[in-house]
Amino acid sequence: MTDTREPFLGVGFTPLTLDDALGRVVRRPPELPFAYVVTPNAQHTVAAYRGEPRFLAGQAGAWMVLNDSRILRLLARRLFGRDLPLCAGSDLVAALFDCGVTASTPIVIIGGDAEVEARLRERFGLREIRRHTPPMGFHRDETEVQRCIDVVLARPAQYVFLTVGAPQSEVLAARIAATGRASGVGLCVGSALNFLTGTTPRAPRAWRSANLEWLYRLAQNPRGHFRRVFIESFPILWIALKTRVGA
Repeated sequence: MTDTREPFLGVGFTPLTLDDALGRVVRRPPELPFAYVVTPNAQHTVAAYRGEPRFLAGQAGAWMVLNDSRILRLLARRLFGRDLPLCAGSDLVAALFDCGVTASTPIVIIGGDAEVEARLRERFGLREIRRHTPPMGFHRDETEVQRCIDVVLARPAQYVFLTVGAPQSEVLAARIAATGRASGVGLCVGSALNFLTGTTPRAPRAWRSANLEWLYRLAQNPRGHFRRVFIESFPILWIALKTRVGA
């Protein structure tokens, strides 16, 4: 199931603000066939631009492809005079828990750990929550992939949070949708539940407003984020400039 897309640097984005996307998710009847939301950032956009098939496949079947990057929004505005709305996955999840998730809302989490689950239960009083954390590299083992799918099919949930990294989450979401037997909304939202529960500190609002969330995360974890920032994300600047010159 897809929605209207606007292509930008190799990704077809659904041009929705946080409020618009949240409204669609909350209003969607939970009994409808499974549809999933992906939230590509600069790193994922670079991968899609380069034609990496797992990124492209996960995005192609999504219900909504929401812009998770302030940098992408800035590039769209400054270089192309376009408005690419921002709808960060972490903000979408926080807003969803504020207005769309109640104690009795059935949810499934693929990924995360026991601490995240415990904090969600304590903070939001969740009673209908099921978590399955596959092993590292699970996407290379069809048995483990099928186990994730079976967890989702076994207990219909209104929201399925897929937090096993990109593009594993997106590809898994597409596999779940392809069964034709799942329902609810899947959200491929990276570390959003970690930020929501405080197990991972998120950049202060001032840093985010200044388009420096990437720098904050790099400072907090230089070893873990060096490659992500300088090798996998920064090429978006060259891609944008090359596209602008060639336009």
